[in-house]
Amino acid sequence: MATYSKVDRARVIRRTVTAMTAAMLSCTLALPAFAQGNVQVVRDAEVETLLRDYATPVLKAAGLKTSRVQIVLVNDPSFNAFVDGQRIFVNTGALTAATVPNEIIGVIAHEAGHLAGGHQQRLREQIAAARTLAIVGGLLGAGAIAAGSIAGSSGGAQAGGALITAAPGIAQRSLLSYRRSEEMNADQAAARYLNATGQSMRGMLTTFERFSQSLSLSGVQVDKYQISHPLPRERIALLEELARKSKHFGAKDPASLVQRHQMMRAKIAAYMGGASSVARLFSDDRASVAARYGDAIATDLAGNSAASLKKLDALIREQPNNPYFHEFRGEVLIKLRKSDEAIKEFNQAVKLDPTKSPLIRARLGFALVASGKPANMGRAIDELRASLQSEPENFSAYRHLSQAYAQAGDIANAELIMAEGNFRAGNTRDAKVFAARALQKLPKGSPGALRANDILTIGK
Repeated sequence: MATYSKVDRARVIRRTVTAMTAAMLSCTLALPAFAQGNVQVVRDAEVETLLRDYATPVLKAAGLKTSRVQIVLVNDPSFNAFVDGQRIFVNTGALTAATVPNEIIGVIAHEAGHLAGGHQQRLREQIAAARTLAIVGGLLGAGAIAAGSIAGSSGGAQAGGALITAAPGIAQRSLLSYRRSEEMNADQAAARYLNATGQSMRGMLTTFERFSQSLSLSGVQVDKYQISHPLPRERIALLEELARKSKHFGAKDPASLVQRHQMMRAKIAAYMGGASSVARLFSDDRASVAARYGDAIATDLAGNSAASLKKLDALIREQPNNPYFHEFRGEVLIKLRKSDEAIKEFNQAVKLDPTKSPLIRARLGFALVASGKPANMGRAIDELRASLQSEPENFSAYRHLSQAYAQAGDIANAELIMAEGNFRAGNTRDAKVFAARALQKLPKGSPGALRANDILTIGK
């Protein structure tokens, strides 16, 4: 018949809260990995532009400001997407598995439902409530054990132990139930957004049918009360009912969008799995532009840049105004150490790109730096600075801009730019080292010197 001191009760409560925290993390789809820095972000102007085009009408229908919602590509082969803050993360695995744009548009619509519904904030509130439930349960259990011990009742002590054990489980089930209801709410919101934009819900049904088949093939018995999302069959039943009421169920994706989607899939397949992956993906249509695009990329990645260049030239003859063909041709030419030709290709890509992607502009700046010609450094600095003005988190652009300043003989600004880049990347220690070096070279009281001093004093 154990007795519990105040210290013992505190330990019980801490264990209870720890168990509750683990439960909360386990039901937060994909977010723990991101929080731990394990999510590998992929940057590509072509893919990002396409996803943005998919998302824009849906976000507007959801009442969200498109300029505030960022679409982020994650290097992960699983079919998944999730939200964090004002960002929608989409896995490369989802993009290659989705055979038509409507499937990914449905995924984005679902995630937009989470953002528009304020589900993240409400989830935090539910987590706080669940944590409180666990703590209260621990206190009641500890109190029951102490009371039972004082009364000399072993039954009272056992009941108190059961309360402590049950508290995290009850709280977890409550939280999971909440998560499942929010997923269903996001599905219904997605259906509204798709209807409002004249798009079909067929893609969402296809996605959940894929999940259902995978679950069936796995042979795993699932306790629906212990998962954070409704079972696929439940979601399909809901969506089928909504789909029957939609006049847009038979709507098709525009042919031009389908081709862009296939080219995106080809590019990702080439980078993730090489030529064999591209061949498998387009086994029924190896002569398509998308299949040949993927093959050209895979050929370069395999080390045969000269052969890749010939394949790209054939594609450009067919689509001379495709900015991404010119962009990749510029990348190949840099590998072949033909910087002057690469600069021309990136110039053409920037000129043809309707979105004026800062990523392509940064690559033009890099090509100018790679030329090693002093006459090109002024323009390299201009291009890289313009790119960073639009996208101030691109660490590679800071590095190349620093190189441009160094080649132009401006070591002070080269050091300052590296300080800024490291600071924005969260590398505070390196940022301060570069800021200290820059401060020794910059004119006292100049804007650069003031910025270097700011970086040095932050965190003190």
